[in-house]
Amino acid sequence: MKVVYSYYVLDIVHKGHLLMMKNAKAIAGEDGKSIVGILTDEATMEKKSKPTLSFEDRIELASSIKYVDLAVAQETYSPLPNVMKIQPDILMESSSHDEEAIEKAREVMASINGKVIVIPYYPTQSSSKIKDMIRENSGR
Repeated sequence: MKVVYSYYVLDIVHKGHLLMMKNAKAIAGEDGKSIVGILTDEATMEKKSKPTLSFEDRIELASSIKYVDLAVAQETYSPLPNVMKIQPDILMESSSHDEEAIEKAREVMASINGKVIVIPYYPTQSSSKIKDMIRENSGR
């Protein structure tokens, strides 16, 4: 059984998230598991602003997506603590993450006989851009 781990803030669910989750599930295969880490508020705020939706709402949303077999809390912005606990076969990364972090993830995954798959970032599908559009359209 192949286990694939991917991670998200998931404050606004958009097509980019769904494509990444769909790819993760496809890579895991029919008998595999797609595990999704949802960043806690504290983990998110290591690099971004506090999410609008509560952690509880975001993890429940993730759990309801058909490509997700299990949603877990991710306590740090980096997925590596969860990766070391879960020991997935594959870690999904976004090309929007910095190369240094992706290289470190490759080293950690190699140490547990796994690998990293980098999925292209979908620039038209950005939570920040969607939030900006909402603000512009509401006149704020």
